Amino acid sequence: MADRDFLLTLISNDPDETFRMGRIIGETLGEGAIVALVGELGAGKTSLTQGIARGLGVGEDYPITSPTFTLINEYPGRLKLVHLDVYRLSGSADLPDLGYEEYIFGKGVTVIEWAEKIQDVLPDESLFITMTYLDQTRRRIEISGGRAQVMQITDALKDGGF
Repeated sequence: MADRDFLLTLISNDPDETFRMGRIIGETLGEGAIVALVGELGAGKTSLTQGIARGLGVGEDYPITSPTFTLINEYPGRLKLVHLDVYRLSGSADLPDLGYEEYIFGKGVTVIEWAEKIQDVLPDESLFITMTYLDQTRRRIEISGGRAQVMQITDALKDGGF
């Protein structure tokens, strides 16, 4: 848990702001990054992921949708984005059937919705983003990870107006 000692807390006032935050976060991510998203239905995980995708250079011609039924979507960009939605899994015991290691330990960026279900198999270096529904439009976004990673995101968000 020591690798997630740094925490940044933000408030997003609407889905567009959540998307913009995601885009800025995506611009900071490097090869092999894992973004573990935690939050209830409607917390904004997919909006944030859409922004991350654009920040990774995934073209506007690719609609970014949650892979709830397909479990995994892949998108080309500056780095390949692997988007997993593990909502339908009962836990990490279901992962071997997916060949998850090639995604989680690959060279692209992996974004995992409902990551709390498989937290036990995620590397300590994973960036955790917990999203909490505050009201119809506002969300609390808590970003935790290693010091260098969280500081880089903090600086980028400040430069982006947050």
